[in-house]
Amino acid sequence: MKRNKPPTSRRTEIQHLYECYASGQTTLPACDLVRFLHEKQMELTANQGTAESLIDRYEIEETARESRSMTFEGFLRYMESKDCCVFDQTHRSAYQDMDQPLSSYFISTSHNTYLTGDQLVGKSHLYAYVCALRKGCRCLEIDCWDGSDMEPVVYHGHTLTTKILFRDVIKTVEQHAFEVSAFPVILSLENHCSQEQQEVMAQYLISILGEKLLRAPLDHLTTGDLPSPNKEVVVAKALSDLVIYTKSVKFVSFSYSKDNQSCYENTSTAEKKAHKLARASGADFVRHNQKFLSRIYPAAFRTSSSNYNPQEFWNVGSQLVALNFQSLGLPMDLNNGRFQDNGGCGYTLKPAVLMSSETSFDPGCSQHSKATRLLLKVISGSNLPVPRSGKALDPFVRVEINGIASEPRKKNTHTVKNNSLTPHWDTDMNFNISVPELCLVRFCVRDQTGFLSSDFVGQYTLPFSSLKKGYRWVPLLSRDGCSLDPASLFVFVWYS
Repeated sequence: MKRNKPPTSRRTEIQHLYECYASGQTTLPACDLVRFLHEKQMELTANQGTAESLIDRYEIEETARESRSMTFEGFLRYMESKDCCVFDQTHRSAYQDMDQPLSSYFISTSHNTYLTGDQLVGKSHLYAYVCALRKGCRCLEIDCWDGSDMEPVVYHGHTLTTKILFRDVIKTVEQHAFEVSAFPVILSLENHCSQEQQEVMAQYLISILGEKLLRAPLDHLTTGDLPSPNKEVVVAKALSDLVIYTKSVKFVSFSYSKDNQSCYENTSTAEKKAHKLARASGADFVRHNQKFLSRIYPAAFRTSSSNYNPQEFWNVGSQLVALNFQSLGLPMDLNNGRFQDNGGCGYTLKPAVLMSSETSFDPGCSQHSKATRLLLKVISGSNLPVPRSGKALDPFVRVEINGIASEPRKKNTHTVKNNSLTPHWDTDMNFNISVPELCLVRFCVRDQTGFLSSDFVGQYTLPFSSLKKGYRWVPLLSRDGCSLDPASLFVFVWYS
């Protein structure tokens, strides 16, 4: 229900919550803070100790601290802290089971990693590898060609893209591979080199990567399965003697793979063919990906380095869904959103629905188990970034659900005129989500520039499984994924 006079700022909205639970007292006692945590934030394990810990962390007024209570200013600090972020803070470290076979994970994967621009005349740069690795990417692509003076080069062959030395790429990988994640890096080598220069490549891999390079099968317990991420350091793909677990083979059919493919062989499929397979044989694709690694890559017509929507291929359990990391927009927002889970380590465990051997799952089928109902109230915004012109925004919020195709896609708030600082929407949105384990939720703030036109302001994407209930703030990110702090949204989240 909307109030007759909506609050003018987030502070006012939070003050209303505070007063409801303080019940006329000058401060909020710990017992009433526990009641708020239970009833509004759905922190059902919270107790007196939890409340006192929050008081110690956010209350600076000495008298309130001594009486184990919270002033409004302390409550406000708590409500604007990471403890009240929409993203579950326990997911900021690697919390998932990391002892399953590699085929049980989605793995953050880059296409033509060396490029900083388009596929025809774009520049190749070592920094592109650094950027991808710092975003948690765990599968890098290296296109290798014969170079002068027996020095293999990396570039997009038969184009005007610039060249970098293979040796320098491997040095860069060695330096930055484990800056943000301790889990294995897969080097996807697209090899176009002569036998002589392949030998040079193999020597660089061995001499530069040293102990980090996996050179022999691991003594792992799972028979007939790939090893787990916990068992590996670096996996090198291609150059026959160095291929251990990720030998690329041509995809023929799902039945052929079932009868003939080894667990250490993986298939690499262009998006158009993968799309047809997902549409026609979704359940078979899911079963195939329970045992084998499959890599999906952008179509050749994407010369501008545009990306497809990766969700379709995650829905069938493909582990290595390769994107052009240099290209900004929805696909990379989804990729960054999915892989901020599990500590941003570049590996997230596929949900049970994709790994069950007892039930068949087809993401294209409309018959799924009982839907989860998501209620979102988009309350207000704060400190939205204004364009270079300095003109105040006319902002609205679009919430997008990215899951299986049958789910509703997006809903908008109304537009607030001329208010970048404290826009207030107080808009309810309802979504029915069939397979929440696969779903990503994207909050996008846009500036209404015309009757049917709007400009991007900021966004935030997260897995449904990382969504916290209750009154939460949503951090906003720029188009290139950088924080726009203090810009944020204030929302209420409920699902059942």
